[in-house]
Amino acid sequence: MPANKTRRLLITGVTRGLGRAMAEKFIELGHTVIGCGTKSSRISELKKVHPAPHDFQLVDVTDDRAVARWRDHVLEQHGPPDVLINNAAIINRNAPLWELSDAEIAAILNVNIRGVVTLIRHFLPGMIRRGEGLIVNISSGWGRSTDAEVASYCATKWAIEGLTQALAQELPDGLAAVALNPGVINTEMLQSCFGPSAGQCPSPADWAERAVPFILGLKPRDNGRPLSVP
Repeated sequence: MPANKTRRLLITGVTRGLGRAMAEKFIELGHTVIGCGTKSSRISELKKVHPAPHDFQLVDVTDDRAVARWRDHVLEQHGPPDVLINNAAIINRNAPLWELSDAEIAAILNVNIRGVVTLIRHFLPGMIRRGEGLIVNISSGWGRSTDAEVASYCATKWAIEGLTQALAQELPDGLAAVALNPGVINTEMLQSCFGPSAGQCPSPADWAERAVPFILGLKPRDNGRPLSVP
């Protein structure tokens, strides 16, 4: 894919944190962003600030039927995305694993694993038919290491690493899937873990200055590589 080609980027969890920062930077660079989130007020704001050709919709990534409807809308209006960025994720409250309820565990597994799989199932076939495309599954340092009180989150991000490597072995030539560790960024999720000390880490906007060009530079040869934003 030529480096200067205008891309269509589909981003989940686009209303805050890394998703919002990536969307803003991709748009600034002249690319088209198609995104989803679960907060209607934030989706409305994005639509107002970034009108067509950008496209933001209220979609729950754990709802297979909702994702299927969104897929149909995207394919009709835009065609298959050039880049699918599975960014939507949640983290458990700081607690030992045995103190988390079944509902809390189910929620994190549904968003962080099932949501990623659902997006891939619905959007990858169109990318395969076109013969090119990139899937970026946002991982974490806690997908390659562990810590106390975030066991369920670590489990989901380790799963993303394995899922991505297995998916990479299934893809035809011309496509790539990578697991991307973004690094430690001052997001709402990090604040929930680190408290005020999260403020010492880079902001999402500062991070996007490095991350977006890095993502745009990924090629089919990167297929299956566990990568980190430099």
